[in-house]
Amino acid sequence: MIFASVNRLSAERLDAHVVLSRRLQHPRFYKIESISPRNHVHHFRIHHVSEVDADVRAWLKEAYEVGEQKHYRGRSQ
Repeated sequence: MIFASVNRLSAERLDAHVVLSRRLQHPRFYKIESISPRNHVHHFRIHHVSEVDADVRAWLKEAYEVGEQKHYRGRSQ
């Protein structure tokens, strides 16, 4: 499963998204799309490398776990 993606790269910015199992409200997300009850696409922009901070690293880590579908493990079927 795709857990993150670069949507656009230009000289001015990088547009990207991460897929999280929850809706996470954060001022850096400019759009959140719910594609299922446990898959939410969070769009954000990076204008400078310094913006790849602890928040972005945490989102990528969480999204990677969603990509591994860890959020579905242990659920009753």
